[in-house]
Order: sequence, then structure tokens, then C-alpha cells
Amino acid sequence: MSPGGAGCSAGLLLTVGWLLLAGLQGVCGANFTAAQDPGLGREGEGEGAGAGEGEEEAESDGEDQNENEPEAEPEEDVSNRTVVKEVEFGMCTVTCGIGIREVILTNGCPGGESKCIVRVEECRAAVDCGWGKPVSESLESVSLECIHTSPINRFKYIWKLLRPNEQAIVLPNDSAILEVHRETRPLAFQCETLDNNEIVASIKFTIYTTSEMQMRRSVRPDTDAVLVFVLTVGVVVCVFVIFVLIFIIINWAAVKSFWGAKTSTTEIQSELSSMKYKDSTSLDQSPTEIPGHEEDALSEWNE
Repeated sequence: MSPGGAGCSAGLLLTVGWLLLAGLQGVCGANFTAAQDPGLGREGEGEGAGAGEGEEEAESDGEDQNENEPEAEPEEDVSNRTVVKEVEFGMCTVTCGIGIREVILTNGCPGGESKCIVRVEECRAAVDCGWGKPVSESLESVSLECIHTSPINRFKYIWKLLRPNEQAIVLPNDSAILEVHRETRPLAFQCETLDNNEIVASIKFTIYTTSEMQMRRSVRPDTDAVLVFVLTVGVVVCVFVIFVLIFIIINWAAVKSFWGAKTSTTEIQSELSSMKYKDSTSLDQSPTEIPGHEEDALSEWNE
């Protein structure tokens, strides 16, 4: 075999070897990618499933949150119900008829206050208010007013003329104020205040005649004068006592010395009187003692 033929065969062998190596590398790479494809698919499926599960979990969480949100409100209601609010009512502004009172909260006040006014409401006292006084009067007429609160048109008013031993006469006036002219004899009226056809207040009035009113007005000045005199004397006495106390407080040292001197003089006078009493008693007793001494002297002389 010639050297040229040997060189050609060696070149062919090298090229064939390189081709075989390249083919083997391609086959191995394809097998490697084929071996990795199932895992990648599974990972894709796992990611898709994970996304689906995440969406399902998000939806379930949203539903749970939506279900839990209504449950939070009853908890707040329960917490609000646990605060016990104690309420007390103030005194009614009237002793009869319709008045107003305060509603005071003694527990649960804002700011930690012990008491707080919640509201002001209407209150009802005794229905019978007895005998009342006219709103205004003169020698000719009198103005009478029923018991009511604002608004005045809320109530219904019934005026009656009272007669002794007879049934009362219902007057046509249905307003809260009644104008009455004086007559030759005294009259008695009664007004009933109704709320929802229920009597809530009743008051009576006596209307005197013109002559009786003149007599009452002539008697009043004397009583008023006596009352004014008594009040004036009382005020003067109170002012005098106040001035005396102020003088004593300002000049307390002088008053104290004067009082001490007075007490010392009284003590000296009491001592002098006691000494005089003792001297008088000794003088009274001396004549009785003298005969005893004389008898002793005579007995000594005889001896």
C-alpha cells in the first residue's frame, strides 16, 4: 500500500470518528432533554395545580372572612350590653299637674363622670291642685288660666261652673284662659286639663264680688303696714347686733381688759362681803364667850 493511500485512509477515519462523536453527543442530548421533559411537565402541572389551589384557598379565605365579619358585630353588641347603665330620675318641678324632671345617668357617663344628665322629660304629679289664684284681676273682671305646659294646643280644656249641692255646668269655652266678669254673688270655677282624654290636672278658682274685693283691698293695707313694721324692726335689730359684734372683734383687747377689771372688782366685793360676814358672826359670838372667861377668873380668885 502506498503512503498516499495510507494518508487518505487516516483522514477518512478521523472524519468518521468526529461524525460518530457528534452523533453520539446529539443522541445523548436528546435523551437528556427527553428525560427532563416529564419532570418539567410535572412541575408545570404542579404550578398550575398550586395556582388553582391558591385561588381556591383565597376564595375559601374570602368566604371565611365574609362569614366571620357578621360574627364580629354580635361580639360588639355583647360588649355593649355588658355595660350596665343605671338611671335615676330627678324631682318633678311641680307638686301637682304637669311638670318636668331630669333623667340622670349614674353609671356609664362619658369622661368618667359620676353623674350626667341624659335628657329632660315630662312628669305627672297629683291631679288635684286645689284652689288657685287668678292670673290677673280687677274690680270688674278676672282672668283664669288652666294648668298646662308648652305647647298649649296639645291639651284639651274643660271649664265648669260649680254650684253648691247641684251638678256643675260645663261652659262652652275650651281654651286655657277664661275671662269672667264679677257678679253680685261669689262664683266658683273649675278647669280640667285632659291629655288623650285623660285628666292630668284640675284646679279651682273663687271669684269674689266687687264689694268683697273692695273690702279685701281696704283690709290689706293694715296688714301690710304691720308686716312692714315688723320687718323693719327685725332688720334694724340685726344690723345693730352685727355692728356690736364687729366692734367687739376690733377692740377685743380693750373689751378683754374691761371684762377682767370688772371680774376683779366683783371678786373684791365678794371678799369684802365675806369678811364683813365673818366679823359680824364673831361679834355675835363674843358675848357668849365673855361669861365663860369671867367664871374662870372668879374661880381663880376664890382659890
